[in-house]
Amino acid sequence: MSDATVSGEAIAAGREFLARARARLTMDVPDALTDPTKPARRGDMDLDPDLWVRAGVSATRPAAVLIGVVARPEPAILFTQRAAHLPSHPGQISFPGGKIDKNDASPFDAAMREAEEEIGLDPALVEPLGYLDLYLTMSGFRVLPSVGLVQPGYELTLNANEVDDAFEVPLAFLIEPANHQRKRWEWRGIPRDYYEMPYEGRRIWGVTAGILRNLYERVYGD
Repeated sequence: MSDATVSGEAIAAGREFLARARARLTMDVPDALTDPTKPARRGDMDLDPDLWVRAGVSATRPAAVLIGVVARPEPAILFTQRAAHLPSHPGQISFPGGKIDKNDASPFDAAMREAEEEIGLDPALVEPLGYLDLYLTMSGFRVLPSVGLVQPGYELTLNANEVDDAFEVPLAFLIEPANHQRKRWEWRGIPRDYYEMPYEGRRIWGVTAGILRNLYERVYGD
């Protein structure tokens, strides 16, 4: 949809989202990001917390991802599709991001560094809005999702070693609870519930969908 055809209702909804995000999110970094002894509120198994113990997994490696909200009249979120040749999660839909390095000034800076390396996103075009809840993954990461407002005039250069594609999905679709499908699959013999948000042939699920669910809850929850 072109900017010229966006409805007044969609524009109002986008403005409401940004107002809520600015009011409800902060740049406070949780101690649990670097201290595994402290509890985290969200994670791959937060639909059934007892599974963490049954699965025998732990998350200890700090990481950050960028939830890039593109500032169009009808906002969208920027995603990447991981390269098909990668040994871990090949071809999956994800956010730009990765491990936090000791030289990163903050988790947001780490997410921006990774975004620039992966897709060539200029950090000067991104305004930080705040962090979501820390998210623990079964692959061992303690991920701090970093929400940023991206100016729509961005140009990308994809790093073929890391990503096959970058694309936008309308924010309105992603924050509609009716689109948050709950699914179940078996991991190491243990049934695991997860969120999935299919969009135009793309499967947004797992960690990515779980973080999007947290975005919805943090911005619109009571």
